[in-house]
Amino acid sequence: MGIAERKIRQKEEFRASILEAAWLQVLTDGWQSLSIRKIADAIEYSIPVIYNHFENKEAILLEFTKEGFQKLADALLEVKNNYTEPSAQLEAMAHAYWDFAFEHKEYYQLMFGLGIPACEMVNQIAEMKHMTGIMITTIQEAIASSKDTETNYFLKYHTYLSILHGLVSIEMIQKVGKPDPEKKLILQDAISGFIKSLTIN
Repeated sequence: MGIAERKIRQKEEFRASILEAAWLQVLTDGWQSLSIRKIADAIEYSIPVIYNHFENKEAILLEFTKEGFQKLADALLEVKNNYTEPSAQLEAMAHAYWDFAFEHKEYYQLMFGLGIPACEMVNQIAEMKHMTGIMITTIQEAIASSKDTETNYFLKYHTYLSILHGLVSIEMIQKVGKPDPEKKLILQDAISGFIKSLTIN
């Protein structure tokens, strides 16, 4: 391994150690506690060294945001590929979304906060665009197989995401830890109604 390659590898390893320290901090004390100073103390380096790899705390948060959306996209694709009918895919994706939110709560809270990302933000983060694209194309496929192929897919996408994010947010606010399994019945009822609205037209 040459000097240049070794330097690149060392830089990547140090960057990974910064992210690992940040993630452990988040798991222990939450996103609000994250700070460059605490990360520097954890890995026993000076603050300026951290800034050589990340411009600011927001740059570190962006890395985790991208990672979270990629994980969610992977989860949606995995269940989508188990079915051929768009209606069944949408139902499976809804449950996968719910499961992801509570199995990866730290990611979800950072990814969405208290609201749904604006279109400008979606277009700026490739991983987020990929995730939303999976939802949108599945909805478009469901509409294409319905009687009303002129249905506004973008409106339906926002309805779908609002159902999912709304129900997850309500449950996260009301309860610490994993949700009551019966709460998924509400999700199932809401998604069944949504899918019916797509397919009966």
